[in-house]
Amino acid sequence: MTGEPNKLNAQANSAKGTAEQTIGDLTGSTSWKSSGKEDQAKGQAEYKGAQAKGYGEGTLDRLAGAKDSIVGAITGDKTQQTSGNVQNEKGKAQQELNK
Repeated sequence: MTGEPNKLNAQANSAKGTAEQTIGDLTGSTSWKSSGKEDQAKGQAEYKGAQAKGYGEGTLDRLAGAKDSIVGAITGDKTQQTSGNVQNEKGKAQQELNK
C-alpha cells in the first residue's frame, strides 16, 4: 500500500488477488493461490483504510459545519449559517458512504 488509501486501487488489488487465486485453483499452483490471497488481503486492508479516512473527513466536515451554523445563528449571519448547514450535510453524506 503506497500513499494514501484509495478505494478504487483497493478494489483493483482485491480483484487481482481473486483472479490469481482462481488461476491457482485451476492450475494447482500454490504460488498463484498464495500470491492471490496476499493481494486480496492487501486490497481489503487498503479499502478499510480508505473508509476510515473518508469517515474521519466526514466527521471533521460535520463539526466545522455545525460550528459555522451555530456561529451564524448567534451572530445573525444567515450566509454563514447556511454554509455551515451545507458543510454539515456534506459531512453526513461522506460518513454514510464510508460506514
